Amino acid sequence: MAIDTSKAGQQIAQQMEAIETDFADKEGYKLGPIITIVGIEGPEGGAHFRIRHNLGDSARALGVLRLAEDHWIRFMHQDPTE
Repeated sequence: MAIDTSKAGQQIAQQMEAIETDFADKEGYKLGPIITIVGIEGPEGGAHFRIRHNLGDSARALGVLRLAEDHWIRFMHQDPTE
């Protein structure tokens, strides 16, 4: 049985729609680094991950992932009452 890869495409399409909405009225923006991480779950319960990026150098990709992690941590610790 083939893997249904449409889930990944749907997630990416939703992200692109959100970006278009957020930046529709802003000039001068363009897509920069893109990193995709897809987990493939096996019947035995294990998971494999595929990571693709357009940064050329894997060290740069790791740096971008660390920046994303820092951004996510700050987002998670925001006070919703502010």
